[in-house]
Amino acid sequence: MPDHSSHEEIVRRALAEDLGPGDLTTDAIVPPDRTASAEMIAKEDFVLAGMDVVREVFRQVDPALHLESHFPDGSRIVRGSSLAMIDGAAASILKGERVSLNFLQHLSGVATITAAFVEKVRGLSVSILETRKTLPGLRALEKYAVRMGGGTNHRMGLYDAVLIKDNHIAVGGGIVAAVGKVRKGRPDIHPIEVEVTDLKEVREALEAAADILLLDNMDPDTLRAAVEMVRGRALTEASGNITLANVRAVAETGVDRISVGALTHSVKAVDISLKISF
Repeated sequence: MPDHSSHEEIVRRALAEDLGPGDLTTDAIVPPDRTASAEMIAKEDFVLAGMDVVREVFRQVDPALHLESHFPDGSRIVRGSSLAMIDGAAASILKGERVSLNFLQHLSGVATITAAFVEKVRGLSVSILETRKTLPGLRALEKYAVRMGGGTNHRMGLYDAVLIKDNHIAVGGGIVAAVGKVRKGRPDIHPIEVEVTDLKEVREALEAAADILLLDNMDPDTLRAAVEMVRGRALTEASGNITLANVRAVAETGVDRISVGALTHSVKAVDISLKISF
């Protein structure tokens, strides 16, 4: 999991958004001394991610609640499986239900789609990465979920790696000039990645001695030609309109890694229910 303090704050904000000063419905109906058990149940097959966040949700709602999880994150879950049991005050379980499920369903969705992409390129020497196209405030958790699905993390943000994209190149006076400015201003930073869109720009990035070439929206034939041109002098990363239908063909061009925005920006939540009993 990400640093505990980071997801602790994320959970705190989520509960403040949902619970606010109190649960009008639960507080009116459920006696505070009423105890219950609740079971989280998988309604479809998926890859699990986010159980520690669920635990933190219920801890913040009521530290006296007891949660027993039945699978570690990264597990392949079969429909009908019992994921966890929560015991304690019924009102507390109800207050944490929606937020806990929101996190678990979304993060497991990220892990599940990542696992599907990883499976498509099985046997090939290529890594599947996410991008910065994440939900605001959830990037660390979503990147964790990508790892649980077998993917590899790209940079966390603008602050921890250099990626010179098309607009940087336009403002910076071209690929060679932009790379030169980074090297002059921050000689300590490695690697330097450069986005390229055609073979002419591949040559320019190689001339600038870029460490990684982001091959953006290239068809398989152009990707193959770019990889041949690079000849191991830099890492190659394919990106742009990558789908489950074409990722294998992209990987077979010989690129080192493939970044997929769809791992996070439009992921489908998995189906999980919470059933309470007395």
